[in-house]
Amino acid sequence: MNTLSEAYKTHPLKLGDIIPLDFSSSPSLPDSHAWTQPNDDGDEFSFSDPASSSSIPIIDLMDPNATKLIALACENWGAFHLKNHGIPLDVIQGVEEEVQRLFSLPSEQKMKALRSPTGATGYGIARIAPFFSKCMWHEGFTIIGSPSHDAKKIWPDDYARFCDRMENYEKQMRIIAERLTEMVMELLGISEEKRKWVGASEANGALQLNFNPSCPDPNRAMGLAPHTDTSIFTILQTPSTGLQIFKEGKGWIPVNPHPDALIVHTGDFLHIISNARFSCPVHRVMLNEKKRYSVAYFYSPPMHYMLSPCVSSDLNSVARFRDVTVEEYIGIKSQKFADSLSFIST
Repeated sequence: MNTLSEAYKTHPLKLGDIIPLDFSSSPSLPDSHAWTQPNDDGDEFSFSDPASSSSIPIIDLMDPNATKLIALACENWGAFHLKNHGIPLDVIQGVEEEVQRLFSLPSEQKMKALRSPTGATGYGIARIAPFFSKCMWHEGFTIIGSPSHDAKKIWPDDYARFCDRMENYEKQMRIIAERLTEMVMELLGISEEKRKWVGASEANGALQLNFNPSCPDPNRAMGLAPHTDTSIFTILQTPSTGLQIFKEGKGWIPVNPHPDALIVHTGDFLHIISNARFSCPVHRVMLNEKKRYSVAYFYSPPMHYMLSPCVSSDLNSVARFRDVTVEEYIGIKSQKFADSLSFIST
């Protein structure tokens, strides 16, 4: 197994866990999407107002101390804003235009590119959906490699601009992800042999386009349920509020967009490799009365790569996790979800 797409083929979903609600035909919040009851103070996911006194760090990629600052952010928050990242504004705006063009289409047109139960790309709801009893107020479109196969189904004669913009954006995001990964790998003291996959074609990258339509009852619905990402880094672009990360002792922290900056947060793979030094924050998306768009880029090692905790002999530290390949961990998470890290803990 060599690719992310092939990995998901071995962990199929039920068709009912892929098809989004036709939100345009839902003037009220259906019970299937209601996470709390009227006048409810909140359930296990705490719908109450999050803490507002804290904020994730803002880091300049051109700062000479960027590596140290990124390490501190990964340790303390698992997330940070990244400015001076080098992606031209017109590239970002172009992708935003395509995302809005895609999700503004009629449901029947988007459904032409519906993700198959064994597929990894195309239109559908989040892969985490089966782990929750309620549905999320969300629809998405996943891209791994070229989006042309799925885009042609939606726009048979007008797919080129979408593909060109997405492919260019993915290349630029990959450059940033590679640079960030090299920085933290070197900081952790991981050998050049163990990190030679960084920058290689076999490394895995995926784009996830997300849309949360206007919700008739946003205080009772969930845009994206709490989860961690199966990645080294996730790089997020969004002009909208709604993202929150959970921090022990503080609760849910809003991560609002910062001008000219991307949002970066760590995933399970970096948490494992760093031997839990770097956190992998549980995060979610809450709703308001406005539409919300976002684009997430996930960067991960190849399927065969062995995730080995970095243990410092001089500190007499011990491995917090057993060695596990990327492929095996994806399989574990498809079954254990939130308990995946505990399942490989030593």
